[in-house]
Amino acid sequence: MTSNVGPTVRRRRLGQELRRLRQEKGMTAEEVAEELMVSQSKISRLENGRRSISQRDVRDLCRTYKVEDKALVDSLMQMAKESRQQGWWNAFGDVPYSVYIGFETDAASLRVYEPQVLPGLLQTPEYAEAVISGALPEAPQDQIAQRVQVRLRRQERITDPLAPLRLWAVVDEAAMRRVVGDSKIMSDQLDYLVRMSHEPHVTVQALPFDMGSHPGMSGQFTILEFSDESDTSVVYLEGVTSDLYLEKLSDVQSYSMMYEHLRAQALNADQSRQFITEVAQEHARRHRERGGTAPAG
Repeated sequence: MTSNVGPTVRRRRLGQELRRLRQEKGMTAEEVAEELMVSQSKISRLENGRRSISQRDVRDLCRTYKVEDKALVDSLMQMAKESRQQGWWNAFGDVPYSVYIGFETDAASLRVYEPQVLPGLLQTPEYAEAVISGALPEAPQDQIAQRVQVRLRRQERITDPLAPLRLWAVVDEAAMRRVVGDSKIMSDQLDYLVRMSHEPHVTVQALPFDMGSHPGMSGQFTILEFSDESDTSVVYLEGVTSDLYLEKLSDVQSYSMMYEHLRAQALNADQSRQFITEVAQEHARRHRERGGTAPAG
């Protein structure tokens, strides 16, 4: 029940096990909450892994479910202890999307659709700073710098020589055309995207405007998959003030089907490199025409 995973996935596994024990006991979350004199929302958060689980919580729940297997109780208590360990991102202070980073850190593969910006794991430092500055116009410079550093730290999964993250990205033409920062930043960014697409574990597909309507027009999404079969896939939808994590099998299957349609409509890997290179050259030409100094817009 334990393995070399981070605290986010460990909390998720522990929550799934606690849900299984409750269901085997035939109790509802409301009944458990009433018996323990806590809120029903607390039981739900414990079971979905969004909240840290203390050893006391595990002890109380196991007593409620009358778990007699001492080895199982000890294992769950150990998982609770380990789930409260801090991930690498905690060193950067309050990171608003820390739950997602925890999933991404332990994921074996990602399938990403990006309609507006280039994938965070494939961004240059200059592009990342320009994206974050634009998205958070009132944020102080130190907060922007912190977020850039977190993004660059996340990218280490791509270059990990022992267990590189498998990344498949479908990117809309709009993300390549939008001038983030200036034309030089865009040219360098797209050149970098092409270089990274040659990595054996990275696939980038461009989705040009002339491909017409497609299933991804509702917005960005990411499908995270894990090497352990007990860790079901997660669909991540990024929001302005809160994020959404879909774990139901039917939801994951729906988004997986959407992604297959996106991959089918997008250019293949070689065609995409040529397309992205041509857009990069257009940005570079604009940069030269402006004398190589003036920012776009």
